[in-house]
Amino acid sequence: MSARVIDGKAFALALRERVAAAVPAFRAATGRVPGLSVVIVGEDAASQVYVRSKGKATEAAGMASVTHRLPADTTQAELLALVAALNADEAVDGILVQLPLPRHIDESAVIAAIDPDKDVDGFHVVNAGRLAAGLPGLVPCTPLGCVMLLEDVLGDLAGLDAVVIGRSNIVGKPMAQLLTARSCTVTLAHSRTRDLPAVCRRADILVAAVGRPEMVKADWVKPGATVIDVGINRIDDGAGGTKLVGDVDFAGLSEVAGAITPVPGGVGPMTIAVLLRNTLVAAHLRAGLAPPAGL
Repeated sequence: MSARVIDGKAFALALRERVAAAVPAFRAATGRVPGLSVVIVGEDAASQVYVRSKGKATEAAGMASVTHRLPADTTQAELLALVAALNADEAVDGILVQLPLPRHIDESAVIAAIDPDKDVDGFHVVNAGRLAAGLPGLVPCTPLGCVMLLEDVLGDLAGLDAVVIGRSNIVGKPMAQLLTARSCTVTLAHSRTRDLPAVCRRADILVAAVGRPEMVKADWVKPGATVIDVGINRIDDGAGGTKLVGDVDFAGLSEVAGAITPVPGGVGPMTIAVLLRNTLVAAHLRAGLAPPAGL
């Protein structure tokens, strides 16, 4: 068997195009475009690259993008004051504070300060509660992107056995809740799961989000299963350089799985695409409008 490679890049591009196509109607109804404000504190290189990509993608979709770049010695009080100002700004529909923050700032306190209706990352405890209760709300971008890919490949997910490896608040837990909402039978596995390979082998859907390079091996996977690899790990390429790999052994699993996401080019592109989708949805809800269909 040779697995179908799930093209997250192509799906993300199509989603971004659907978002862009919906912006003119919002502008016609409200007299403005959706607005995203991103806050970055410090000079973390990876975060700087990611923030630039978010800004370019937001503008390409026809939405307003503002980036607030703060020095690494910004105090928590100063950051919270900025968040409060963005909460009060009617032109801002989405607020994203780029993580990680410098160690002297309490990330939980900052996330809690964001207006839940502008929390396009979906990290606020109110949005986490909405998701757990099956209520409408903003959902973390990466797991929602994963579900979109799964539904594109498999259609209706009801009744499928799903295993999620990793229990983070950012990916693992919301991923499990999204799959539960789609009537999957879900196991949330983690580092203390007994006989993890055996648990994984029963899955029709296997989602790896543990941050350990190529941890999941071919003999962990049921033949024909759909594998979503959320991991992004940089390792030695054996030739003096580095390469990106996921949390699964892609070459090995490609001979067993029915479909699999690559790294790079799988889940990664979906995160920014869903961020744009969340910003558009937040803008509609704040304006008292129904979000566009198909998002």
